[in-house]
Amino acid sequence: VQLQASGGGTVQAGMSLTLSCVVSGGPSSRYTMGWFRQTPGKEREFVAAGNWIIENTRYADSVKGRFTFSRDNAKNTVHLQMNSLKPEDTAVYYCAATQGLAKTIQSEWTHWGQGTQVTVSS
Repeated sequence: VQLQASGGGTVQAGMSLTLSCVVSGGPSSRYTMGWFRQTPGKEREFVAAGNWIIENTRYADSVKGRFTFSRDNAKNTVHLQMNSLKPEDTAVYYCAATQGLAKTIQSEWTHWGQGTQVTVSS
């Protein structure tokens, strides 16, 4: 499966962005999908993930209440709606896929897309 992320950009603090990830080579409904982010010199950190059962959506504490994970299986696309952005949200955001329950450890994810840069200015 291939993942193509898009939607990054530069915004001011308090504004919103929506990231999208298109899944090709297989139905997205087969996978648990997620988002991670990484800043220079740091480990890639979990942001949000979900499978086709919406109740299984998970969020990092740092984004809970501000970010919303959603998926459109008919379009093989997942989204990350990011509201009330903060400078500390600045990072390269990666789309990822795995099977089973949503996982927070990056080594347990099997497929990765290229990153998309999100920059939040104060």
